[in-house]
Amino acid sequence: MTWDPDAPGVLRLPSGRLVRGRGLARPLPAGPEPQFALYLLGKEPPAVAWDATWVRWPDFRLPADKAAFGAALREAWERAGTERVELACHGGNGRTGTALACMAVLDGVPAAEAVAFVRAGYSPKAVETPWQRRFASRFES
Repeated sequence: MTWDPDAPGVLRLPSGRLVRGRGLARPLPAGPEPQFALYLLGKEPPAVAWDATWVRWPDFRLPADKAAFGAALREAWERAGTERVELACHGGNGRTGTALACMAVLDGVPAAEAVAFVRAGYSPKAVETPWQRRFASRFES
């Protein structure tokens, strides 16, 4: 079972996969918990009851290890086909939006359109900095 497509923060990818983005600064939303999460933070997050991967990604910047980010994102995308997957950073906009845009590229959205896709389907505030926009627009599936 995946996410309710109408739940807050849920983005429907072109393949039909549903992925939830959120900010860890806010309480865990009501409803089912994720089965897998990709956390995008400058420091290691607290332990959670579900499978999770952490990618070091300082606020307003890019992933410290782009290859590790790519591998973790691909795992999240694959698992989103059958599981509840969430991507999250502290605020839920910049890093989360950038990762969602990169995931959209994995799912077939042209890289040049990925930021607009995520802003339309997830949050108009997604992908905060020029270098995050450039990173997403150059991401390769």
